[in-house]
Amino acid sequence: MSGQASRGPIVIDTDVFGADLVRRSPLAERFEPIIVGRPAFISLQTAAELRYGALRRGWGETRMVALEARIGSAETVHTGPELIVTYAQLRADCARIGHALAQREHDADRWVAATAVRLGIPLVSNDGIFVDVPGLAVERALLGH
Repeated sequence: MSGQASRGPIVIDTDVFGADLVRRSPLAERFEPIIVGRPAFISLQTAAELRYGALRRGWGETRMVALEARIGSAETVHTGPELIVTYAQLRADCARIGHALAQREHDADRWVAATAVRLGIPLVSNDGIFVDVPGLAVERALLGH
């Protein structure tokens, strides 16, 4: 789906959300038309992954401030009973149809997907794991854009 189909709110996956923290990121450029001007949400998992990556790489104060500003530019969705039920149901649904998102190694991706499903809004992602997930609408950038 191209970014022109909908202009409503979105959940943004970690790789796409953090792409603009990398200078001249082709990923950021490709997804900009889909993201700009839309209300953005991120999963608590995305906020945690971005902070972990920065800490692991030893980012300095300037880059950490930029990261916190980036995280602050979206509303972070935290856990609660409804998100937990959505996460569990999503894993069960994926396991039933044999979708890889049910596998343990995709726990982080499942929190991101459950966030979008719970909110009833599309997930913007570059990750193929989200293709054909039950109840999940995904918006992807077209190659070459």
